[in-house]
Amino acid sequence: MDASIFIGTWWSLVPPLLAIVLALVTKEVYSSLFIGVAVGACLYTGFHPWNAFVALFDIMKSSMNLNILIFDVLLGMIIVLMTKSGGSAAYGNWAGRRIKSKRSALLATSGLGVLIFVDDYFNCLTVGSVMRPVTDRFKVSRAKLAYIIDATAAPVCIIAPISSWAAAVNSYVPDDAAITGFQLFLRTIPYNLYALLTLAMVLYICITGFDFGLMKKHEQNAAKGDLFTSGAEEFEQSRPEKSSAAGKVIDLVLPVAVLIVSAVGAMIYTGYLDGATDIITAFAGCDAETSLIFATMFTVLFMLVLYLPRGVITFKGFMESFIDGFKLMIPAIGILIFAWTLKGMGDALQIGTFVENLVGANASASALIPAIMFVIAVFLAFSTGTSWGTFAILVPIVIAMFPNPEQLEMMIIAVSAVLAGAVCGDHVSPISDTTVMSSAGAQSNHINHVSTQMQYAAVVAAVCIVGYLIAGFLKVWWITLGLSLALLLAVLTILKRRTE
Repeated sequence: MDASIFIGTWWSLVPPLLAIVLALVTKEVYSSLFIGVAVGACLYTGFHPWNAFVALFDIMKSSMNLNILIFDVLLGMIIVLMTKSGGSAAYGNWAGRRIKSKRSALLATSGLGVLIFVDDYFNCLTVGSVMRPVTDRFKVSRAKLAYIIDATAAPVCIIAPISSWAAAVNSYVPDDAAITGFQLFLRTIPYNLYALLTLAMVLYICITGFDFGLMKKHEQNAAKGDLFTSGAEEFEQSRPEKSSAAGKVIDLVLPVAVLIVSAVGAMIYTGYLDGATDIITAFAGCDAETSLIFATMFTVLFMLVLYLPRGVITFKGFMESFIDGFKLMIPAIGILIFAWTLKGMGDALQIGTFVENLVGANASASALIPAIMFVIAVFLAFSTGTSWGTFAILVPIVIAMFPNPEQLEMMIIAVSAVLAGAVCGDHVSPISDTTVMSSAGAQSNHINHVSTQMQYAAVVAAVCIVGYLIAGFLKVWWITLGLSLALLLAVLTILKRRTE
């Protein structure tokens, strides 16, 4: 097949942008993603019908991540088992007696999100399954729950030295760089404005109860008893059977503890298998996907031993939970498959090459570089739905822009801007894995989650641009972070007063 004239040009941006715009306008994500994929296949093959058809399915097959699909189904099974055993209901009742307000429920949810920092997928689905009964009790909308989950997943992982994200960033730093990958990651943490400011905004919203934009409408509906506003039917169909009355709090807490401990343990073990000599390097070189599958399988077996002898669930009910768990995850799996295909189409159209050429042709070592790289990273991650792919493209470019040792601080700031922008773009993209997982964990309609979160993220992103302008000129992290936090609080306070 001859190379298409659209490959490596600005046309490579059309499929993801088209899919995103259609999803936001039509509120229907599946058809929007498919249209984006189909247009991408046509551009990739020069609008040859049969070649486009073949290319579409070839890219779909090669882009799917079977490990993540297996992890999703097994975690769905764990969620169903927790419900069937009565563990979720018992935990909800227990937490309801101790968590006395909506504010406490939101703070507990965000606190759990911060604690589970090893992996964003793991974070999204675990926090959702554990805290959903509690937030439902206090009439927190599913869109608000999805936002809290999403805002404490990737933003926490990107500033946690022991996480799969730290390992990813470490792998994208060239061996001949002036600083090692792990040292660079540590130095970027105080400059990672989007992650830090997002966590600050979550805390502010949880404490003050302030909502604005579309989220306010969802919260008003939830106060009247409608937690979904729209899209409830997709979760009604996959709701598991009635739970056991014999369930106890340990039927939820113990499996979650086993899941977390086994996941962390497996990550450390796979890192040592790869030649690591300490825990830090073990995390940097771990096989996160295999570790998560092992942890979910081990947890399922643990639940079999925990539940069956006590009679809280029958063996038949236990085996049926596999199918029920698969049904529970079908909406997320469907969106993930289309989103991965759209990312694969972007790779085939060489969207990364286009951005590299664009950045390389216009880059210059100035104080404006961090703010510019933040905006570019936001756009690239938003268009492709992947923060890790954005890291892979832009981090080596930024490091090459600052070859002299005296430019090390500016390089660190610019890399921080790339990491922050990638998380921001991934955060607001409808085709992002983490965004999809957050919708699944909260059992929220995906477009409701995207449209409400986008407005909140835009506030933080605007403050980040100002923050990176400050960082580019001053090059002092504590002044940059302090002024950025003050600006964010001022903006939120003004918004709150105007809304009220």
